[in-house]
Amino acid sequence: MVPRKRKYQTGEASNYITRKNAMFKLQLNLKDFRRLCILKGVFPREPRNRKRAQKGNASKVQTLYYEKDIRFLLHEPVVWKFREFKVFLRKLKKAEAKRNWETVNRLKGNKPKYSLDHIVKERYPTFIDAIRDLEDCLCLVFLYSTFPKTARTPLEMVELCRKLSIEFMHFVIESRALRKVFCSIKGYYFQANIKGQTVTWIVPHNFGHQNPATVDMKLMSVFTEFYTTMLGFVNFRLYNSLNLTYPPALAGMASPTEEEGAKGGNGHVEALNQSLHRTVLPEEAEVDIIPITDDSEAIDAARKESEAVERQTKLFAGLKFFLGREVPREALVFMIRSVGGEVSWCSTTASGSTYTEEDDRITHQISDREVISNKQLGRFYVQPQWIFDSINQRKKLNEKDYALGETLPPHLSPFIVERRVGDYVPPEEKALREAEEKGEQKKEEKETQEEEEEEEGEEEAEEEDDEEEEEDVEEEESGEEGKENEVKVGQKEKKDKEHERRMLEDEEYRLRVMMVQRKHRGLYRSMMNNRKKRTNESKNLERKRKAWDEQNTPEPKKKSKKATTS
Repeated sequence: MVPRKRKYQTGEASNYITRKNAMFKLQLNLKDFRRLCILKGVFPREPRNRKRAQKGNASKVQTLYYEKDIRFLLHEPVVWKFREFKVFLRKLKKAEAKRNWETVNRLKGNKPKYSLDHIVKERYPTFIDAIRDLEDCLCLVFLYSTFPKTARTPLEMVELCRKLSIEFMHFVIESRALRKVFCSIKGYYFQANIKGQTVTWIVPHNFGHQNPATVDMKLMSVFTEFYTTMLGFVNFRLYNSLNLTYPPALAGMASPTEEEGAKGGNGHVEALNQSLHRTVLPEEAEVDIIPITDDSEAIDAARKESEAVERQTKLFAGLKFFLGREVPREALVFMIRSVGGEVSWCSTTASGSTYTEEDDRITHQISDREVISNKQLGRFYVQPQWIFDSINQRKKLNEKDYALGETLPPHLSPFIVERRVGDYVPPEEKALREAEEKGEQKKEEKETQEEEEEEEGEEEAEEEDDEEEEEDVEEEESGEEGKENEVKVGQKEKKDKEHERRMLEDEEYRLRVMMVQRKHRGLYRSMMNNRKKRTNESKNLERKRKAWDEQNTPEPKKKSKKATTS
C-alpha cells in the first residue's frame, strides 16, 4: 500500500516557501538575502490561494518565494563570497581592536571580491534579451550619474555610471538611433531604436541633489552594481557592431575629478562633442528590400516609415548650432549630434567648444533669452523647444514660430501613439493630424487624377474605333428611329462614399454587439460606461480650454474712424 502523504506536503503548499525559511535554508541574513535575490532576479510571488500556500495560516500575510527558486540559489558561487566577506569583516574588526596595523593592511589588500559576469550571461542568454531589459538599467544609471559624492553614493560608482552613460550616448549618436524626445518636469525622455528594439529612458534635470530619507540608497546601490556590469557588456557589443574602439578615449572622461562634478558635469558635455575612432571604415551598401508579406498596404506603410526615419537621421545635416549660457547643454548636444548637426558653445562656460560665437558658418543660435543685444545676420535665433519639436515631427519647423520672445506652441508628447475612444485630444494635436491628413489626401487625389486621365485616354481611343465601325449602321437606322431613341451623353451616378462607409460601420457595430456572449455582457457594459466617462471628461476639458482661450486671446484692435468734416 502506498503511504499516504500528510496535509500541505503536496500541491500549492509545497511550491512556496516563506522568506524566513528561505534565509534559514541558505544560511544568510536579511541583508545578504536581499542582495542575492536582486542580483539573481528572484522576487516574491503571489499565490492563487494564500491560505493553502501558507499551510493553513491565514492570520497574517507572509512573503512567499517559489521553492524551486530558492533551491536554484543554493549552488550560487556568490553565496560563498558573502560568507568569505563576513569572515573578512570579523577578522578586520578583531585586528583593529588589537591595533595590529600590519594585519589590518594585509587584510585590506586581500579583501574578497566577486564578479557578476556569470550572472549577466545567465540572466540574458542572448544579446536581444539584454536590450529588451535595458530601460530600467539606463534610467538608474543616468540617475546615479547626477549624484554627488556622499557616504551612500560612493565616488567610484558615480563615476562609473557617468562613464557608461556617456559611452551609450555616443553609440546613439554614431548609429543615428534617436527617434523621439520629450521634456517634462521629471527630466528628458529619449527613445532610440537599437537592433530593432525600442528603448526609452529618462535623464533627470541637473538640479541640486537632495537625498530623501524614505529611499533606501543601499538597496538601490545593489541594483546599480548589477546594471553597471550589464551596461558594460551591452556597450562592448554595440561598439563592436559599428567597428568602434571600446573603451573610447574621451578627453572629458579621462581623469574625472570632484570639481567637474560640482560644476555641473562640464567634462560630460566635452566628451559628448567628440568623434569616436573607428577600427574599420563602414562601406555604404545598398540593401535590397524584400517584402515579408503580400499585404501591399503594410509594405507601403513600412516603406514610408523607413523613408521618414532616413530623413530624420539627416535632419540637421550641414547645420551649425551655437548654444547660449542659459540652455541645458548636455541634452541639446546629444539631440543635435544624433540627427547630424554640429554644435558648440562659449569656451568660458564649459570646455570642449569647437568654434566661437562670431563664426560666420553658424546657422542657428539656441537661446532662452527674450532679447540678445549683438545679433548677427545670416542665422536664426530660436528657443530650445524648436529642436525637440523638429525631431519629433521629423522635419525642420518654421523658425519664426520659435523666435526669441515669441509665445511657444504647446510641447506635445510624441509617446502617445493611439488614444482610446473618448480621450481628450488637445486642439494643437488635432490641427497637426488634420494637416497630415490633408497632405495625404492631396497625394491620393493627384494619383487618382493621373489614373483617371490614363483611363480616359484609353476610353477615347476605343470610342473612336467603335464610332468608325458603327457609322454605316447608324446611317441606315437613322431614318427608322425617331427622336425617342436619341443617344444622350452618359452621366456618372454620384455616390456619397463617406455616408455609405459610415452606414456599413454602424451596421457591423450593431452586429458585433448582438454577438457578445452572455457571460461577457457585464464586461462589455462596464467598458461602455468607462468610455462614456472618458467622453464626459474630455468634453469638460474642451469646455475649460475654450474658456481659457477666450480669456487669454487678445482682442483685435478696432480702427478708429476719423470724423469727416464738411
